[in-house]
Amino acid sequence: MAIIEVSNLKKSYGNLEVLKQITFDVNKNDVVAVIGPSGSGKSTMLRSLVHLEKIDGGSVRVGNDYLVKDGAYAKPQEIKTITSKMGMVFQHFNLFPHLTVRENLELAPKLVKKETAAEISKRSTELLGKIGLTDRASAYPSNLSGGQKQRVAIARALMMNPDIMLFDEPTSALDPELTGEVLQVMKSLAEEHMTMIVVTHEMGFAMEVANRVIFMDNGEIIESGHPSEVLSNPQHERTKAFLNRSLK
Repeated sequence: MAIIEVSNLKKSYGNLEVLKQITFDVNKNDVVAVIGPSGSGKSTMLRSLVHLEKIDGGSVRVGNDYLVKDGAYAKPQEIKTITSKMGMVFQHFNLFPHLTVRENLELAPKLVKKETAAEISKRSTELLGKIGLTDRASAYPSNLSGGQKQRVAIARALMMNPDIMLFDEPTSALDPELTGEVLQVMKSLAEEHMTMIVVTHEMGFAMEVANRVIFMDNGEIIESGHPSEVLSNPQHERTKAFLNRSLK
């Protein structure tokens, strides 16, 4: 059974249809890259999976539970439980500037209060090692590079032990030389079989790391398949036109 199932997702702002009958599913351990031009609905679709955008119709199932079914949302406490299975990393890092790197990582788990302080500290130490920032644990965000901030944002999402990681263009705010260090962390997560949905403009990452690519345009899924199919042999003219622009 798919770990995420999205059916006929619809979203409009006034007369503007942003999502038109979006349907796809994600299996456990999948890395799904979502590509397409700006304004095609990619970020809105991703944000709707964690209830940061409210949809107008359709269904989203995560695991065995429906976040929204035929346009009707679950109860608030159920929504909280369902969305807690997913970690989200945004284009802009959204770190708390007054907290150190370690404090940024440990804040949410301490607020949830399901673990001891020792357990939380042990995991933050492990994750700082994973992202290569052990020596920056006491630094404040203002003293980090953009790439370091985004790596901290990834570790912060991982602190909640999500089943699924969602990335909304995590490298688009970074200089090209900093992009690689963030993509490397994401690649290592993929190698550890983390289920991931990644909205990205990084075609190299999509080809190398993803096992499925979804191409969106104008609020619709135009094409979906293995990276070698979609990126190397696209079937739809809109996909071809987009890739011709993106791969130049």
